[in-house]
Amino acid sequence: MAFVLMTAIHLIFVNNEWHDSVSGKKFQIFNPANEEEICQIEEDGNFFTFTRHEPIGVCGQIIPWNFPLVMFVWKIAPALCCGNTVVVKPAEQTPLTALYMGSLIKEAGFPPGVVNIVPGFGPTAGAAISYHMGVDKVAFTGSTQVGKLIKEAAGKSNLKRVTLELGGKSPNIIFADADLDTAVEFAHIGLFYHQGQCCIAGSRIFVEEPIYDEFVRRSIERAKYTLGNPLLPSVQQGSQIDKEQFQKILELIESGEKEGAKLECGGGPWGDKGYLIQPTVFSNVTDDMRITKEEIFGPVQQIMKFKTVDEVIKRANNTTYGLAAAVFTKDTDKALTFAAALQAGTVWVNCYSAMSAQCPFGGFKMSGNEREMGEYGLHKYTEVKTVTIKIPQKNS
Repeated sequence: MAFVLMTAIHLIFVNNEWHDSVSGKKFQIFNPANEEEICQIEEDGNFFTFTRHEPIGVCGQIIPWNFPLVMFVWKIAPALCCGNTVVVKPAEQTPLTALYMGSLIKEAGFPPGVVNIVPGFGPTAGAAISYHMGVDKVAFTGSTQVGKLIKEAAGKSNLKRVTLELGGKSPNIIFADADLDTAVEFAHIGLFYHQGQCCIAGSRIFVEEPIYDEFVRRSIERAKYTLGNPLLPSVQQGSQIDKEQFQKILELIESGEKEGAKLECGGGPWGDKGYLIQPTVFSNVTDDMRITKEEIFGPVQQIMKFKTVDEVIKRANNTTYGLAAAVFTKDTDKALTFAAALQAGTVWVNCYSAMSAQCPFGGFKMSGNEREMGEYGLHKYTEVKTVTIKIPQKNS
């Protein structure tokens, strides 16, 4: 009984710290309620314990079509740094980027078998990686629907580790005290960047009532720019990825009009060549509309009105997603309140899409699990092993 009790005591945080000394020192344990000493524990100096971070093994990397180069590097870099090998499945819409990277990797002298690239479709190549008993981890960026299938495959095979970065419907909250020019610009970039084909797109814009009309007016003006061939310096927006995505976006725009949102600009195809869609701005949008609830992945901005802090926090969190969020205000207390209250993996204050390789990235709720990038991302590519060695004679 005494052994069990002392083991339990050792497992408790002592004064919110881990004590890992093997010096034989005694540490006081206090009751946090009244700060009275409960007892003292003495470190056992007869054992030397350390931990090892070891490679997981073979990592399946399933990447999306919207950022084929960035996602390729994003996935393989931490895996290789931690000593793993990778099997990359690029999206069927954009396989050439990964294949060219493969040729550069070979030219650079990587050993055969360290980086493997398997183009194919999700239900075949993607499923094969997810179910394979020889794959120890899968990292996937893409839709929530496919993310669920990958988790299911992991459970039905070898319980492989899974990291998921999935969809989003990110709130962007603009208070009346914000710098309006800055807020309009970041709200525009946060949505229309890359034709709206971005998981962190700030597609639910909540604007405080006193500045709502002016914010809408400026957003309409900002959405007037040049479409066409994105390789031309004068062009700001190119084509959507394919016909399927093109038609999905137009169908959602149509649903917004039918459900009562006010179409301020855009709303249809642009030109007679390619899958280009006019920059589209909706006002008078409500929370129950499809354009508010579903990830559009296109150049469609929805602007909603709010009155109170409590109201907008509740509405912002009223979604199955939780990838990113933003708040624009000059009030630091208000900004920190929202940073804590918003259910999202990343919260920006007076900016949007500000990211770096050092910062962990990932989502709450159905926007995924685990984190990529930064120290947290590296941990997901290792297994932690505890090693304890009996010391025959204490020499300290």
